[in-house]
Amino acid sequence: MNNHHPESSRDRAGQRRWLAHPALSVVIAVVWLLLQGSLDLVHLLWAAILGLVLPWLVHGFIGAGSRPRAPGAALKLAFTVLWDILVANLAVARIVLNPASAPQPAWVRVPYTLTEPRGVALLATIITNTPGTVSCVVDEARREILVHALDAPHPQAIVDDIARRYERPLKEIFG
Repeated sequence: MNNHHPESSRDRAGQRRWLAHPALSVVIAVVWLLLQGSLDLVHLLWAAILGLVLPWLVHGFIGAGSRPRAPGAALKLAFTVLWDILVANLAVARIVLNPASAPQPAWVRVPYTLTEPRGVALLATIITNTPGTVSCVVDEARREILVHALDAPHPQAIVDDIARRYERPLKEIFG
């Protein structure tokens, strides 16, 4: 007897399904609770509703969920990025608030060897979210990201840091 249900084939074909992105659901719920600053029942219910409904609504835009191949590397990368954002915020504040500062802005071409499109997108996102740098163009043909740096006295050092701190872990995570 065939126990094949049409819903299960649609799930595998990329159709919307509940909890297709469980990590995103948790992140949305936690962020909602943090924004509310409360664990009241009404906020817990809204967190659960938003955590279920939003990923379901945007599933067509973000595609099927996947698990990182190296969750430890993903966690380490997350802490590295958060630390770098904190340090970069202080560096940018020092540049902006110090009238004697003389930043050396530059356009820097950052080559990448990532092959997973989500890894490349995440690399560009990390660069953009780190204050003082903005990824402007991902050139897939040249396999490089054009980055504008607020202060780049040594552009090659920026390239080396991005490769070591972000791209290397992303290659481990995405393979």
